[in-house]
Amino acid sequence: MKRTWAIVGVADVARSFSWYQTLFGQPLTGPAHEYFGQIVDDDGTVLLCLHQWGSHDHPTLTSPAQAQPGNGLLLFFRVDDFDASLARARSLVGALAEEPALNPGTGTMEFALRDPDGYYVMVSAWTKH
Repeated sequence: MKRTWAIVGVADVARSFSWYQTLFGQPLTGPAHEYFGQIVDDDGTVLLCLHQWGSHDHPTLTSPAQAQPGNGLLLFFRVDDFDASLARARSLVGALAEEPALNPGTGTMEFALRDPDGYYVMVSAWTKH
């Protein structure tokens, strides 16, 4: 088995941690460290890693001023509770980046929003909707 661990630079790990847990309908817990946290699914699968800008010497995570956050990056999540995810997303942001629509390529419903650090987050239904 192979898994991808996406790690994104964030200004406030605890804030982003809570934001993603709310989006995914997970119980709110704190990150393991003030500079790093993993959003983990019920089965232990790591969904997303959050790393504080400037902590440690990772060359691509030094500062958001070094590059445009989210440029060339799309965080894409498939969820099995699309309607509930949509309701939670609406509670997190003033407006969605993309309203729910059918993606003709995947045949699933999708919507998009921006996270607290400006990353573009696409949420797609796990099954056809």
